[in-house]
Amino acid sequence: MRLKGKPVFIPSDRPLRYACGVSGSGTNYDKIYEADPKKPHIVFSNAPDCAGVKKAMERNVPVVTLDSNIYFKKMWGIEKVPRYSVERNSYDMAVMTLVEQGLKGEPDLICLAGYDLWIGDWMAKRYFPRILNVHPGDSRKYTGLGWRPTAKAIIAGEKSVKSTVFFVDESDDGGPVLIQSRSIPLSRWDEKLYDVKKFIEKMEIKNLTDFREKAKQEGNNLDIALEAVSKEIQDVLKEEGDWMIYPFAVHNLITKGRVALDGRKVYIDGVEMPDEGWQVDTYGYADSIK
Repeated sequence: MRLKGKPVFIPSDRPLRYACGVSGSGTNYDKIYEADPKKPHIVFSNAPDCAGVKKAMERNVPVVTLDSNIYFKKMWGIEKVPRYSVERNSYDMAVMTLVEQGLKGEPDLICLAGYDLWIGDWMAKRYFPRILNVHPGDSRKYTGLGWRPTAKAIIAGEKSVKSTVFFVDESDDGGPVLIQSRSIPLSRWDEKLYDVKKFIEKMEIKNLTDFREKAKQEGNNLDIALEAVSKEIQDVLKEEGDWMIYPFAVHNLITKGRVALDGRKVYIDGVEMPDEGWQVDTYGYADSIK
């Protein structure tokens, strides 16, 4: 199969080796690992005591940890570090030096799985397009962490939500999209969202900040209700979205050499993808779309 663009990974006699970044529970890492436990990889973390690190150690997976808080305080005497700075890049360089030593070479792929540090410009440039991340929503439209993309989608009047796996570049979650999960219909939460939607319509609310301000002015606690329901939806989205598409992206798309990029254009099986990437609603988890 001849691919358009530059392949992200070309299969050979050597298996793909990847590095996985974790900072918390490591559930996305769990799913990637469980889909192919024998694939060589290393785990790196800025939070040495997190559950993701402990799971990797229990599996006898090589682990690299460098506490980011201690590093920035001891090395630079600072606490808040700008994303694009010499200090930030020095941390990424230190971590990736250890990662490459552990893998005995550069990783073919870097999977951010609940890694809570923004990637600096040095790392984004050096490894693009070999860094993947997963976003709890449509990364092209709804930015933010945790439950916020879902809340923004509700306010915008979306009928459904999706998870997105994308290529990390220097932007804020704005890299080219690789794949989006099946649509999760928001109608499943119609009853819980009834008052929230009525308030959005009545007050002509356009964004999350506006919603919060007006809810507090009215004293109706709907800002609390929106957050609670959005978190519930996010939990479902993680299970039915993130945990399905991330392993598929790593083991079925990248590992098998099916993905290539030409600038921001993504090709899978030689077919140019739309801006929203491979749609599971359309292609499912097919072995080929040719």
